[in-house]
Amino acid sequence: MAAGLIGGAALGAGFGELLRVIVEASKTAAMFRDNLEELASMLSPIEPVIKEIQSFNKAFDKEYETEQLVEIVKRGKKLVTKCCKIRRWDIIKKPYYSHKLLGLKKSLERFCQIVMQTHQARDIKEVLFETKEISVGIRKLSLKEGSSNGNGICNQVAVMGPCRVPEPRGKVLGFDEPLKELKVKLLKDGVSVIIVSAPGGSGKTTLVKQLCQDEDVKGKYEDNIFYVSVSKTPNMELILQKLLQAKDYAVPEFQNEEDGLNYLEQKFRQLAIIPILLILDDVWPGYEFLVHNLKFELPDYKILVTSRFAFPRFDDCTYCLNPLNDDNAMTLFRHNAFLQNGKPCIPEDIVNKVMKSCKGLPLALEVVGRSLCGQPVAMWLKQAKQHSNGLSILHSNTDLLAYLQSTLDTLDDEAGIKDCYLDLGSFPEDHQTPATALIDMWVEQYKLDEDCDAFIKLHELSIRNLVNLVVMRKDDASEADSFYNDHFVMQHDLLRELAIYQSSFDPIEKRRRVIVELSRNNFPNWWSEEKQQPLGAHLLSISTDETFSYNWGYIQAPEVEVLVLNFRAKNYVLPVFMEKMDKLKVLIAMNDSIYPAEVSNFQLLYSLSNLKRFRLEKVSVPSFSTSSFQLKNLRKISLVMCNISQAFEKGTNKMSDNFPNLLEIDIDYCDDLMELGEGLCDVVQLMKLSITNCHKLRALPEGIGKLVNLEVLRLTSCTDLMSLPETIGSLSQLTILDISDCLSIKNLPTRIGELHNLAKLCMRGCSSCNLPSTITKLQHLKDVICDEETAYQWEFLKSYLTNLKVTVHEQDINLNWLQIFV
Repeated sequence: MAAGLIGGAALGAGFGELLRVIVEASKTAAMFRDNLEELASMLSPIEPVIKEIQSFNKAFDKEYETEQLVEIVKRGKKLVTKCCKIRRWDIIKKPYYSHKLLGLKKSLERFCQIVMQTHQARDIKEVLFETKEISVGIRKLSLKEGSSNGNGICNQVAVMGPCRVPEPRGKVLGFDEPLKELKVKLLKDGVSVIIVSAPGGSGKTTLVKQLCQDEDVKGKYEDNIFYVSVSKTPNMELILQKLLQAKDYAVPEFQNEEDGLNYLEQKFRQLAIIPILLILDDVWPGYEFLVHNLKFELPDYKILVTSRFAFPRFDDCTYCLNPLNDDNAMTLFRHNAFLQNGKPCIPEDIVNKVMKSCKGLPLALEVVGRSLCGQPVAMWLKQAKQHSNGLSILHSNTDLLAYLQSTLDTLDDEAGIKDCYLDLGSFPEDHQTPATALIDMWVEQYKLDEDCDAFIKLHELSIRNLVNLVVMRKDDASEADSFYNDHFVMQHDLLRELAIYQSSFDPIEKRRRVIVELSRNNFPNWWSEEKQQPLGAHLLSISTDETFSYNWGYIQAPEVEVLVLNFRAKNYVLPVFMEKMDKLKVLIAMNDSIYPAEVSNFQLLYSLSNLKRFRLEKVSVPSFSTSSFQLKNLRKISLVMCNISQAFEKGTNKMSDNFPNLLEIDIDYCDDLMELGEGLCDVVQLMKLSITNCHKLRALPEGIGKLVNLEVLRLTSCTDLMSLPETIGSLSQLTILDISDCLSIKNLPTRIGELHNLAKLCMRGCSSCNLPSTITKLQHLKDVICDEETAYQWEFLKSYLTNLKVTVHEQDINLNWLQIFV
């Protein structure tokens, strides 16, 4: 109610201010006078009606959302103010702002229709309001008193058994902050559906049950809270029956599901004099339609959903429940591990180690805590030792394992989703894994046609809450072109351990994946066995830290197709046994230290004749044009945060001779790149070249025009890049050019008009960039993504470029990208 009054007041005051600004502007902004006078004549008759409705609504619950209308008024005032600043000599800007004013007029016309409808219905509302007040009073009285059967027992029951909210089992600990945050979401106006999403065992159901015990929540919804456990295979007929029986309604036989829903809506409408809250607990993928079907147009009716999966269509109203922090985790763990009246005799450091092994997951804290309650110190020491040795708690807790395993049962083996999930164990704990690294693995390993096919699998894992997909910079245009450099994957530690555990059932020589973590000279037993069997693994992941000695020994892994090397070092030695990996298709070497590592035996890469993709992070890369560096099947090179000043210099061989099938080069955050070597320009078969976030890059080579097969050229965020060479006009096959956030580019080259196949140009953040007259020759140009300051130039050119669509980029301001360097 308070929010409604605030919204109404803001609307009334803002509307009056907008009308005043429009009237004043029509006197001074001669260029837009006709548009502004038309707006003023439309709005003037509405102002007194708004004031009348506003005063009436102070005694009536707000029926219409005003937030959107308030926003239209705010944007309108800002637009009119801008129009006043346009001078006569800026005539080129008139089409753009005239179009904006026309859009404002259409928005306000819809608003005026709502206002007049509200005005006409005022008398009806007054009657309804009085009726509502009487009904609420009668209902509250009846609920308090009920009807006695003579023995003092109340016959009327507010909520019958089937949909009563169960009370949380035991004491709820560690959820103070989530409860506050979820409560704010629930009581906020304008939100009809809220999804509480988190992996299994995170405490979603407990959180929602405890929320329903809150006095403010009970005070608002009273006995109109309905709880339905949905689970894997819901039955809509049974759900309808439970909801109707909750209020002791008769349940007739319905002809079909729609009849049942209509009947339920009718009954809910009778109850709606008090707000209604419907809780759908444990909704699984494929059953989102339940939420849609039960979403009735009723005042203050909300649906609260819990799910271990994410539902993309409800992204804007999803609350993600995170693992408990150490303090809350310890509180919950102690509550389960120690008798309330007893004195714990377990050393504090042991308790802390066991608690941390649960990774903040409430279910794990409860299960492990209860299993150790009353146990001797020796059992605690055993559990702590397992954690210290890197052994997951899943090995010793079958109940926890079974619960988490149920999430994997929904994965489609035929679609390869489960295999993709199991591959995630290849990357270190608490690591932000680049989506592009996973895409490289999956495209080659599972023979996918396109990068976007691999991204779809990653998206499937995300909506099942098996991974958290983090977007550092939101850019829909790049996603549409299958460019995912700003996408990273995070995973709950226990879910990673589950992936590793699932991969370890078979004997080591028969496993599809072998994942090894090495420190100092501590090798697993099978590694150093004298009669070692060849590994049958298709994926081999080896992680080493700064204490590892690089005395690799020797293993046989002839079937490996993907090799992942995670390390932390200033100097690194590649495993010598990789030269015998004749089937290796993908190499991913990622250094987690601060500075790029020197690799002493880089020449080992030359022996990988079947290699199709390699990705290096924080590595110093030698020249690719040496005579010994020949990889005939290589299709893609990715270099991230590497030292590459020598990589593309001309050498004894041409790069095109060394890499005759190379189609894509991706360079990202390589700070030592100041000039791109001419050697790269010999790779005439190249189709995609991405140089992004290389802030010291000053110039592209003139020879870039030799890349006649190039289809995509990305130069995003190369802030020191001053210009594009005129030879770019020779790139006859270029369809996508992205110079977004190249702040120093002031003019596009004249020969850009020769790019006859160019279909998309991204230039957001290039507000100072001038367009040459030859731009009108780009007859195949369909999409331009730019800033508002540049958009007016393109709008003026639409008469020449008839197929052109101009999209004004809305800046996504966040600091997620800083996490790349953490």
